[in-house]
Amino acid sequence: MSASYEATARAGDAPLPDAVPETAPGPGAPPPELVVRGLRKTYEAETAPVRALRGVDLTVGHGEFVALMGPSGSGKSTLLHLLAGLDRADEGSVTLAGVRTEELGAARLARLRRRHVGLVFQFFHLIDHMSALENVALAALVAGAKPAEATERARDLLDTLGLLEKQGERPAALSGGQRQRVAIARALANRPTLLLADEPTGALDSDGAAEVLDLFTRLHRDGQTILMVTHSADVAGGAQRIVRIRDGVLLDADTSGEPS
Repeated sequence: MSASYEATARAGDAPLPDAVPETAPGPGAPPPELVVRGLRKTYEAETAPVRALRGVDLTVGHGEFVALMGPSGSGKSTLLHLLAGLDRADEGSVTLAGVRTEELGAARLARLRRRHVGLVFQFFHLIDHMSALENVALAALVAGAKPAEATERARDLLDTLGLLEKQGERPAALSGGQRQRVAIARALANRPTLLLADEPTGALDSDGAAEVLDLFTRLHRDGQTILMVTHSADVAGGAQRIVRIRDGVLLDADTSGEPS
């Protein structure tokens, strides 16, 4: 199994283009992790086209924890999918870790995502027949780690997230909060530049949601850059900065990446 996943991880490993800075940070300041300019996306529907995004500009600074908040249908999940390289925009640019993603082919975009992006979903998407340890180790294998390194990385992450004693359990034996913590460990397996979380507390009760928010706070304190999508004001309140979206347009003009 490991040889197959190592092969997958190395597919499309052509060199990525040189970094293309989109903004000029101050002296000694690291560049922003994410810069979005003029992003537009329209989906065809039976009745009329759906303009999901209508010219989005956003900057997420290095080490920042940003909550993207909006109601259902506002375009927030569409934006997150474009940022992760899971879909393509009709217009505009996304610069991740200094690389313009719209200039990449599918293989190099996948490689950039494996190297720089961690994804957390609302419904966990863990592999049911695998243990917690195997779920996390698999992500490290796909990111290019050798089997022994992947297992060690998985154990370290589960230990950090308070789940080492659950490493042999399958997802069905875990609580919702525990499953989401395993999913977060999986998202961190490749040491991502940017952690993207799509409604990470949406399927959890209040205790599970509090666990996840506390974990995100700890990760942010340790320097992890996080962009979290949510419709909940309580959840968004745990972030360093809140950006609101409605009808495919950001309502906040601040794109500087500075805390508000």
